[in-house]
Amino acid sequence: MSDTEHATTSRFTNPGAEKWLDNPIPCLDHGFVMLKDYMGGDESIVQAARVSYGRGTKQSSSDKALIDYLLRHRHTTPFEMVEFKFVAKMPIFVARQWIRHRTASVNEMSARYSVMEDHFFVPAPEELRFQSKTNRQGGSAEEVPPELAQKVADILRSGTERTYSEYSEMIEQDIARELARIHLPISLYTQWYWKIDLHNLLHFLSLRMEAHAQREIRVFADAMAQIVRDTVPWTWEAFEEYNLGATYLGKSEGEVIGALLRGEKITQLPTPIARGGRRREFEDKLRSFGIDPEKSLPPIGE
Repeated sequence: MSDTEHATTSRFTNPGAEKWLDNPIPCLDHGFVMLKDYMGGDESIVQAARVSYGRGTKQSSSDKALIDYLLRHRHTTPFEMVEFKFVAKMPIFVARQWIRHRTASVNEMSARYSVMEDHFFVPAPEELRFQSKTNRQGGSAEEVPPELAQKVADILRSGTERTYSEYSEMIEQDIARELARIHLPISLYTQWYWKIDLHNLLHFLSLRMEAHAQREIRVFADAMAQIVRDTVPWTWEAFEEYNLGATYLGKSEGEVIGALLRGEKITQLPTPIARGGRRREFEDKLRSFGIDPEKSLPPIGE
């Protein structure tokens, strides 16, 4: 059988996923995300929820409503019946954020066995950002002056060129790859296979597509989202409704908003949201509802 021929199969095929197989989506300067294999689709979720083996036992409108209900009420097990296997190439510092999601099967390339390619992530000057003054793990929206941005980009680029040249020299001198690799920076690109079920993938996307996620990993999450959207369109619609586009309220936040809706004057905020980052987050939520926090909440300290 030639590489272009495929055996007849009774396996469920998903047209939305099929179009993405072996079709890489470019990410950053040298990276990509590519769907390598998959299992199931929206129909698989419905079948699992109904513990049914047959197709077409309900109208499609009922199937879509069931998926909406499951996601709305956080009945997550049926979504584990759908799986995705990706191949991805990303900078090591992105991979180290990514691997914190310990709900996937991962097999990463090893620099003990392979000579690493001369592929490093170097941000464009316009992508550089200052450290946020309110978020210890993020950047700010303040623009970096062009001269400084170019200087930093040049430092990063020259640093990768130097370290790769020294790494190559060690390899040529037959120094063990497992030792030569320790000289390489975390801007180096790595690759892995990453297999995950839909429930855990949606959790990953909800965190890594969020506006406060680091841009360099958000690019990869956005790429995977394209594939998920086409593979499980009903699930994606519900996911956008109840997760991506939703605003979650804590108990204290709900109590304050309830009081504002009743026309009550807020003279003191509950302790959990009275100060610091929690208060700033709550003020942002009020703005999303069209409520001016400066007019609705007492000043800090009162």
